Amino acid sequence: MDTALYLHALTGLFVIIDPIGSALIFNALTSGSDSKYRHLMAIKSVVISAVILILFGNYGEDLFSQLGININSLRISGGLLLFYTAFMMITQEIKFNNTGGNGDISVFPMSIPLLAGPGSLTLAILLFSQNAQTESAVAVGAAIISILLVTLVAMMAAKHLKRIIGKTGDEILRRFFGVILAALAIQFIYEGIHNISM
Repeated sequence: MDTALYLHALTGLFVIIDPIGSALIFNALTSGSDSKYRHLMAIKSVVISAVILILFGNYGEDLFSQLGININSLRISGGLLLFYTAFMMITQEIKFNNTGGNGDISVFPMSIPLLAGPGSLTLAILLFSQNAQTESAVAVGAAIISILLVTLVAMMAAKHLKRIIGKTGDEILRRFFGVILAALAIQFIYEGIHNISM
């Protein structure tokens, strides 16, 4: 396995998915629910997100190719989208309210748009397309599974995390991760422009 690529993918996905922030949102959505329901929703959210990210990451480039979209154009547009996501992370306050009852929140909003949203889907495509070898694909897949497992653990312990971190800690982390994501987005835009101009 390509360790450098694994760590690169791990960092990017950690920043976008933000396991701690996602766990705090999960806690808000499931407050008042029993532990069985919370555990079921956490597991379903992670499994659905893993399937979406790995499938879209592997076959998204082929889909765009069929539509006549160049991968470097995707790098630039994906970079812009990631930058927009980073900008929103830094400047906006994200609010999710408990709708009441025990509805299925695993697909929306947990999987889409939180865990497997536009930012993480774009990053998955870019990481898989940049590194076509089997060893590299395994590294990216392992990074996706690792981050989602961390997210699962964070969601299972969401009540305790809320007490420890609190709203201020979550705000600081989200903005810090936003700055890192912005730098990653600029790197993708640079690579796309550089490759198109060659």
